Formats: sequence, C-alpha cells, structure tokens
Amino acid sequence: MQILIQMSLSLVGGLLMSRLAKKLNLPAVTAYLVAGLLLGPYCIGALNLHGLGFNTEAEVAALDIISQVALGFIAFTIGNEFRLEQLKHMGRQAITVGILQAVVTTAVVDIALVGLHFMAPQVLSVSSAITLGAIGAATAPAATLMVVRQYKASGPLTKLLLLVVAIDDAVGLALFAASFGVASALESGRVSVTTVLVEPLVEIVVSLSLGAAAGWVLYRVEKYFFSRSKRLTLSLAFVLLTVGLSMAEFDVGGVHVKSSLLLVCMMTGTVFCNICDFSEELMERVDGWTAPLFVLFFVLSGAELNLGILSNPLVLLVGVVYIAARSLGKYMGAYGSCALTKCSKTIRDNLGITLLPQAGVALGMALTAQQLADGAMVRSVVLFSVLVYELVGPALTKRALIAAGEIRPEGRTNARRRNVPKAPIKQF
Repeated sequence: MQILIQMSLSLVGGLLMSRLAKKLNLPAVTAYLVAGLLLGPYCIGALNLHGLGFNTEAEVAALDIISQVALGFIAFTIGNEFRLEQLKHMGRQAITVGILQAVVTTAVVDIALVGLHFMAPQVLSVSSAITLGAIGAATAPAATLMVVRQYKASGPLTKLLLLVVAIDDAVGLALFAASFGVASALESGRVSVTTVLVEPLVEIVVSLSLGAAAGWVLYRVEKYFFSRSKRLTLSLAFVLLTVGLSMAEFDVGGVHVKSSLLLVCMMTGTVFCNICDFSEELMERVDGWTAPLFVLFFVLSGAELNLGILSNPLVLLVGVVYIAARSLGKYMGAYGSCALTKCSKTIRDNLGITLLPQAGVALGMALTAQQLADGAMVRSVVLFSVLVYELVGPALTKRALIAAGEIRPEGRTNARRRNVPKAPIKQF
C-alpha cells in the first residue's frame, strides 16, 4: 500500500510542479527533480508520516528497479537516432566529438583536482582525483532526451547532441575503467592489465554484442505480429529483457564479465531501427507509453539527492573545483572537436553546454570508486555535482537549444507536433 501511495504522490507531485516550472520557463525535468527532492527523506519525508513522501533512503532504493527500466527505455530511444542515413552525414563528426570531448574533460578535471591535491594533500588523494576525472566525462542521457522531447527540438545541434550523448557512455566507461585501474594500482602498488585494459574492452564488446543480438531477435519476432498493440507489447517485453540480462555478472578465467545497461539497450534500439521498416511508427508508440515512467524516474532521482552532503565544507570545496573543471572541460572539448570536424559556429558555441547534465552513470561509477581508500569523498563529490547539474543542467540545455534556433519558447507550440519554425507569411 505504501509503495503504491508513494508512486501516486510522485507522479501527481511531479506533474503539479511542472505547472509551476512552466510559469518560470524551466524544463519539466527540473520540476520533476525538485518534486522528488521535496518528497525525499530530507524534506517532507523527514516528517516520518508513512505514505507521505519517502521517509528513508532505503524506501527510495526499494524502487530502484523502476529507474533501471526507465534508463533502459531511454537508451533504447536514443539508439533509434543511430540510423544509417543519419550516420552517413554525421557519423564521423559524432564519433570524433564524442571521444574528444570526453577525453578533454577527463584531462581538465584531472589537472584541476591533482593540483588541488598538491595544494592540500589532506583534502583529496591522487587516486581519487584521477578517478573523479574519468567520472567527469560521463553525461546523463535522460535529462537531455527529456528536454529534447518536451520542446520537440529539431535541427543539426539536436541530432549531433543525441549521437554524442550515446557515444559518450561507451567512451566514459572505458576512461573510468582505465583510470580506476590506475588509481587502484597507485594504492596497492601493483598494475593489473586485466583491470585496466581487458575488462573494459570485454564489457563494451559484450554489451554491444548482446544488444545487437536482442535487436535482431526482436525484429524477427515482430514479423509474426501485425497488430500495433501486440508489436508495442513485444517491444516493451524486449526492453525489459535486455535490462534484466544487462544486470548479469560472472567471472571467466579471472576476468570479471559484465555489461552496461545503457550500451545494451542502446544497441538493441540501433539494430532494430536499421533493419525494421516499421520502426519509426513503433518507436513513437513506445515514447507515448513511457511518458509516466520517465516522470516517475526523475522524481525518484530527485528523492535520491542527498542534501546532507551540503554540511561538509571539504566536499563543497572539492565539489566546486570538480564542477568548474568539468564544465570547462565539456565546453572546451566540445568546442575544439566541433571546430576540428568543421561544425557550424552555432553548434560549436552551444554543444558543450548541452553536455553538462550528469546523473545515473556517474553515480554508478562513484559506487565502484568507493573501494578506494578515499572512496567516500569521491561518492560525496559526485552526489554534490549531481545535485547541482541535475537542477541546473536541463535549463542550460534548453537555453542552448533556443540559442541555436532549434526550439521556440514554451507555450507556443502544439505538444502533438514537432517544434519547427512556421513559414514566414507572404506579403502581398
């Protein structure tokens, strides 16, 4: 009973908060996060009124499966952007920008935090600084996708952004695995080639292979059904299947084998949309079904935000340096790589701003980083940055897309139509 009431309050609270956000010209995703923050264990939940909000972090964690499923559908939707005809035009640009902006961000954060270590060794260790640098490369696809969908954004920047966000996950995964391996070696005095090189490559290969197989099987099975509702049901079933399979972990010959939920579901969507001739219509129906799920996902994400970390001045110090360095790295990396690939000035000026949101992937990395001697600091800093980026990032993404002319101000478009400028009225 309590879980059902909490889910209902989350959905209603998120929607009501979105009305206020509309008056303030803020994206709906920001409203959902704030609603979750208010319902969480540090605000209304602290009143300990059962059923009214989330009283403890454990109650929020109990609904983690919903967040995992939502991330699966988000990745599946982003995979739909990797259509061959689109990759022919933007594939090389997207890959170059996706890799370089992540590498530059990691380097900038590393330099800033290692410098902070030398100035105040007691605040942050070198191993933690290196690990945070790699975590900084991760970008949250969920918030970005929600802003794009809410405002029906369309144009070169939007198309490149969705491709880069998708590539960023694979690159960030590899950077984190290598950096965490080096950090562990600094603390233990032993370098593990398996941890630094083999396991990250295995994870990427396994994720892409599993996703490709799931996408092909989904297409083959869909052909036996002609009803739209049955095809939709089958698509939902396969996303749930890939989310479940991506959670499996095992060891083979001393190598820890696991897969990335985002990469698996993204590859499933990519393969399916490129071999299925009715995929576009089906994806539109999937998007309609997942709307309440995404609201619930972001409200739960807001409830997970830990306000307790704001009382630690050392976390705030490292967090401010981390946020400043990561923001600079994202902007410089995106600007430089866009200039290298000859993107337009509009894309060069605005892409970096749209890559600032950070959430689930970074938190997952921070959980792994807790194995370090200074792992608690890493997790606290990431929690602080997520708190800032999730509340501010969507609004910045919206402003960047408006500046690029790919969405118009809220309230001037029909929610059922793509947000494209009207043709000018001819004067007679």
